[in-house]
Amino acid sequence: MAKKMNAFYAQSGGVTAVINASACGVIETARQHKDKIGKVYAGRNGIIGALTEDLIDTSKESKSAIAALRHTPSGAFGSCRYKLKSLEANKAEYERLIEVFKAHNIGYFFYNGGGDSADTCHKVSQLSKKMGYPIQAIHVPKTVDNDLPITDNCPGFGSVAKYIAVSTREASFDVASMCATSTKVFVLEVMGRHAGWIAAAGGLASDEETEIPVVILFPEVPFDRKKFMATVDEKVKQHGYCSVVVSEGVHDADGKFLADQGLKDAFGHAQLGGVAPVVANMIREDLGHKYHWAVADYLQRAARHIASKSDVDQAYAMGKAAVELALKGKNAVMPTVVRTSDKPYRWKVGEAPLSKVANVEKMMPKNFISKDGFGITPKCRKYLEPLIKGEDYPPYHKNGMPKYVRLKNVAVAKKLDEFEVK
Repeated sequence: MAKKMNAFYAQSGGVTAVINASACGVIETARQHKDKIGKVYAGRNGIIGALTEDLIDTSKESKSAIAALRHTPSGAFGSCRYKLKSLEANKAEYERLIEVFKAHNIGYFFYNGGGDSADTCHKVSQLSKKMGYPIQAIHVPKTVDNDLPITDNCPGFGSVAKYIAVSTREASFDVASMCATSTKVFVLEVMGRHAGWIAAAGGLASDEETEIPVVILFPEVPFDRKKFMATVDEKVKQHGYCSVVVSEGVHDADGKFLADQGLKDAFGHAQLGGVAPVVANMIREDLGHKYHWAVADYLQRAARHIASKSDVDQAYAMGKAAVELALKGKNAVMPTVVRTSDKPYRWKVGEAPLSKVANVEKMMPKNFISKDGFGITPKCRKYLEPLIKGEDYPPYHKNGMPKYVRLKNVAVAKKLDEFEVK
């Protein structure tokens, strides 16, 4: 770009324990290139902030506050679940984006999110061609579901995987101590609509040193009630107890979600949740075992206190790489994690075109799921283990609580008329 332009950064979709580390990577790297990038404006509540001209001036934040984002969970600027329609379907939205970008001299667009966010970023990247406005759009990968294609793994996933693996092991120790006279089956519900990556992490709870009877229900494997009950009963007879890790997206042979509430979310997806009590009740009805169930829900993606170091490092690296790609003149691309070695674990930064990322889901490979459909294979373990390694604890206050930052989030003065987002 001929003149120095400002940058727009926003967070989208479900937040994670490390998405702010990516924000830190973007902002710190942009600040190191003040000769080429002006200010970094963050969108308040994602792309909604761009459409409503609700921008945050990150230059008002201190160096230490931005650095503290690296160890702070959730989305520091607010997120949203909003997907831009096609240019043909809603030209007014794109015209509004250009108005806002022009008004605030924005030439760089960094969108931090998952698959739907990659689609939004791809659409924004096309503004140059279709509407004659110079914008470089770079997608910053993030999703606990780990279902973005091309990249080896997604920032956010490693920390969730660590949380689920540790929680499954700890809860299993609890159940084992009570099973003689009380609870025999513990059911843990985890996120994962179509891909069972998070559920697979529950398999890491058991290893050669610490064997634990764990049964996993994957979205990739149609639920067979009779086969499942036989497996659970066998584990209980052999060990006295059993832990079940069930993905929210588990469905039967007809494709019906066990937890389908008949509702839709903002992206038009089935609103899921509550599969743990469904499965637990089946166990009570069919086997009569006493049970307990829990839903990891927000806890799994908010648990910065037990984040994986490799995840934090990669989240920051993706934000940093996004800015560097933009400075190289790239558009419509996403930085990726490229695994170069398993032992020792090594990785580097790559890149992928958004045309091959948007709206593509990466499922668990068949050879990652055990033949009986209820566990993980050595190949899956080899893939997962490096992603949960290393600790990156946040600093703690004297009162024992983690020290997280809350930014000032100073608003940029508006220059345009109001715009209603429908």
